[in-house]
Amino acid sequence: MNNALMIKPLTRENFAPFGEVLEIEGAELRMINEGTTERFHALAHAEIDREGTAIVSLFRGQPRTFPYSVDMMERHPLGSQAFFPLADRPWLVIAAEDDNGKPGHPQAFLAHGRQGVNYRPNVWHHPLMALNKVSEFLVVDRDGSGSNLEEQSYQAPYTIEEADWT
Repeated sequence: MNNALMIKPLTRENFAPFGEVLEIEGAELRMINEGTTERFHALAHAEIDREGTAIVSLFRGQPRTFPYSVDMMERHPLGSQAFFPLADRPWLVIAAEDDNGKPGHPQAFLAHGRQGVNYRPNVWHHPLMALNKVSEFLVVDRDGSGSNLEEQSYQAPYTIEEADWT
């Protein structure tokens, strides 16, 4: 009896009975974050028991130039949003506590390329902040009905000075 396995190419069609292949080829492309980030939308769907669906996407963030003005923040009231870099490159994480429905004083964190974050629902944060080079991130967030994006501008921007991001 021969139990040898035949190796097939990993394609969406070949793997469809078992799940989803994660790849950007053929994915829906959306420009976000004022045109600084390419979002390869909904590469996979996590299965959950609630309204809406958890999705996995790839974001390709353009590096920001410095000094940089943090003049707005966003939040997602209906679900968390996780970011994980796919290359070992530093990136910035900017978050703020809620101040009566608006973002409070922002806090900035330098993440190394092996660190990701998961913003809880309703946490104010700045859009993706890639540094030095175009950087890709695996993102898990919510897709579905309802308004899941709020944006607020600061009356006066906060500035991040240029630094050595290595």
